[in-house]
Amino acid sequence: MAAVFLYKKRKPRLEQGHPWVYKSEIEREDADIVPGQLVDVQNHLGKYLATGYYNEASQLTVRIVSYSPLEAMTTAFFIERFTRAFQHRQRFVKGAQSYRLVYGEADFLPGLIVDKFEDTLVVQVLTLGMDRCRDSIVEALVQVMKPAGIYERSDVPIRELEGLKQTKGLLYGDCSKHVDILENGLRIRVDIEEGQKTGYFFDQRENRAAIAPLMTGWGHRSGIQLAEVEENGEMQMLPVNANGKVVTYPLWDGASVLECFSHTGSFTLNACQFGAKKVTCLDISEHAIESARTNVALNGFEDRVEFVVADAFEYLRTQVKGLDERKLRAAAGAAGQAKVDTSKPVGTSGRTWDVVILDPPAFAKTKSAVEGACRGYKDINLHGMKLVNEGGYLVTASCSYHMHPELFLETIHAAATDAGKLLRLIEFRGAGMDHPRILGVDEGHYLKFAIFEVRSK
Repeated sequence: MAAVFLYKKRKPRLEQGHPWVYKSEIEREDADIVPGQLVDVQNHLGKYLATGYYNEASQLTVRIVSYSPLEAMTTAFFIERFTRAFQHRQRFVKGAQSYRLVYGEADFLPGLIVDKFEDTLVVQVLTLGMDRCRDSIVEALVQVMKPAGIYERSDVPIRELEGLKQTKGLLYGDCSKHVDILENGLRIRVDIEEGQKTGYFFDQRENRAAIAPLMTGWGHRSGIQLAEVEENGEMQMLPVNANGKVVTYPLWDGASVLECFSHTGSFTLNACQFGAKKVTCLDISEHAIESARTNVALNGFEDRVEFVVADAFEYLRTQVKGLDERKLRAAAGAAGQAKVDTSKPVGTSGRTWDVVILDPPAFAKTKSAVEGACRGYKDINLHGMKLVNEGGYLVTASCSYHMHPELFLETIHAAATDAGKLLRLIEFRGAGMDHPRILGVDEGHYLKFAIFEVRSK
């Protein structure tokens, strides 16, 4: 077996379970190693540490697949790994037929992603070592999962860092362009050919469900209370408005919600399911909003959702500007001042919501981009929390690995200070159970999800 030998003076990351060996950690290596082949990784004394596949073209020169000697990644090897991955999902994502089946390093298969959409599998092959095993991967997936079809979505730039071309297309069986899945009891139509990444983001499944307590309990703001009322000759507890009249609207207690960066509208769907009375669903992409429209219609929520195609940064700023103008006019009127020009109409900006949800794409894809990402996260959260009704909630997320959890919270805290708001952290979460994380591999801790109560100082 060919081998690479590591420097004596290096951090013991590999011994601590980290699955990557960087080029800078390798002191020497055997001659004539073929890119993509398996190599043994040994320390400076020649002690065996692990086995991984090699690619000299990548700064991540060796990616570990086994901590015991392994001669080849055969079909049998993949069958064993896929079976273990499937068993994990059966245990922790009970009853679901759609989820992330293989999550790269966390399932001991670096460079490979497999998402299950009902009986269709979507595969991403991201590295040369995995690309060489394409046939074995497909054969093993067919044996373990028995899918109707397997579709490849390896059309991602990261492959080019491995010296590979971007590619996508049918690998096995038959695949429809659109697949309907169920998540949290909601019907969602996934575009496996043109949707982002593999077509859908499963990592927020549990986080979407976590907004349930925020969606009801708002009727009192409109003066609606439950009271004992005689109805049809019987005394019943019914919602009654400030004038004592029974409120017949079934969603009288629901929240008003703004979802920015909506993509397929997944948070919008969950908000509606949990009782929101009105949701504004916003994304800059026409294609994304059309997907969200389809999903809203599939679940019968059309009467509660308005769709906006706009840049979230600009939309939030415009609403805050309108809100400030309204406050200025109100203050001037109360003081009997005429310093504010009221000849121009206020317009439709200046709206506020009970719950504002911010789930942006990654702002920091490299370490050098962190400073700019902090400015972006601060900007959207500052403007977002200004639009939350007093005592309402800001739901905010970051999927940038380089935006570490502590930095994420510090950035939001700085935004709250500038906005004159007090935030109470209600819940802080990561990715779902079909996205496990190996302890010590910080790169796997990419998703941060937080729910804050927002109050003014």
